[in-house]
Amino acid sequence: MNDSRKRHKLSITSSLLITVSAILIVVSLFFPWWKMVFYAPQYPEGLNIIVYPNKLQGEIDIINGLNHYIGMSNFSKENFPELSYLSYLIGGLAVLTLLTAILRNKKVLYGLIGIITIGGVVGVLDLHFALQKYGTNLSPKAPIKIDPFVPPIIGQNTVANFTTHSLLGTGIYFVIAAFILLLIPLWKDRKK
Repeated sequence: MNDSRKRHKLSITSSLLITVSAILIVVSLFFPWWKMVFYAPQYPEGLNIIVYPNKLQGEIDIINGLNHYIGMSNFSKENFPELSYLSYLIGGLAVLTLLTAILRNKKVLYGLIGIITIGGVVGVLDLHFALQKYGTNLSPKAPIKIDPFVPPIIGQNTVANFTTHSLLGTGIYFVIAAFILLLIPLWKDRKK
């Protein structure tokens, strides 16, 4: 029984890496996770929609005014209910990560990695479906008629005279770094 526990126990170094991972997850809350930048001849400096886990920033009123012409719904916090609870989920994830560091158990770490992986996939799908809804549910009464479209999560898209660049924000890079730090103990303590 004692040997079994030792086999599933993570090292102190691994526990420290997992603790740093928890800190990075908390830090990610204070940075943008995703953004879109709209460029056009009349807006060479670009217009931004910047998405944090709990709010939208940027020139949203201008973008909504322009999107009205093609019949697109307004970008607003009300249209993204995820922004009302996402920061709590991320905080909970940070607490689970810290608990994993304290317990130093490989099985718990596997479970945490599974939760983060599933959460990441759900998050990407949620964003994709939101973008699909915005780009395909265009009002038939719009003054300018365009074909439905789906803006990419990462990459470039052109609609009328606007070129849109979709980019990951700094916050997501903190989360990616946190996830990598969780994988290192699996390799480091693999022979234990």
